[in-house]
Amino acid sequence: MSNVAIGAVLDIARLDDGWVLAPERYDPRRRTKEVGPCLGDFVRIRRDQVDAKSAGTGTFLVLDTGDAKNGIIAADKQPVPGTDIRSAKKRIRPRQVIVSRLRPYLRQVAWVDLGLFATQEPNVEVLCSTEFFVLESVDDASIAFLAPFLLSGPVQAILAAAQEGGHHPRFNERTLTMLSVPQALVERASQLSSRFEQAVAQARESFKAVNESVGVATRLHATPQP
Repeated sequence: MSNVAIGAVLDIARLDDGWVLAPERYDPRRRTKEVGPCLGDFVRIRRDQVDAKSAGTGTFLVLDTGDAKNGIIAADKQPVPGTDIRSAKKRIRPRQVIVSRLRPYLRQVAWVDLGLFATQEPNVEVLCSTEFFVLESVDDASIAFLAPFLLSGPVQAILAAAQEGGHHPRFNERTLTMLSVPQALVERASQLSSRFEQAVAQARESFKAVNESVGVATRLHATPQP
């Protein structure tokens, strides 16, 4: 089977800011065919950052892109002192959604559940890599439904087509915020959010049980034999 050429013709006035000429920026597969509101209508992009200078004497749980996968944060690492923070990180809080702009095919999207924070000491802040876009609801409504939406086949295809760069392919913020959310999904957003939050909470309990079991096995291993 021969490959089919894909092309797009744009007026100069429609080039992105900076007169971007990269062909992948205008790949027609980046465009959604659904009619509905944009993802940006539901969220604001948070950019609260901590750097090496401002970390000070704080204590932080730092998430890398690999700690988010298929809707869940599965971090099994320990908090570190602020003196270990060498580069800028983003603050995250419960009820946000994080999505990595780097290599979207890795599906590094997650709902930031309250259970993640409940497993930490009160003085521990949770940070993530600046490769993540941090999404926060524009109102009090849950945006948990956006995690499975971002992991859905059609959206993954758009993000894959939107990635730019060879060594570290990324998609940009506009691609994310302009994603069209199907009206049918909007109408079931509350129901899907509730179901997804419950699923992540159950996964968090499973992670906790696994870690506790490993801890028991470790202690028993260290117990002197009679």
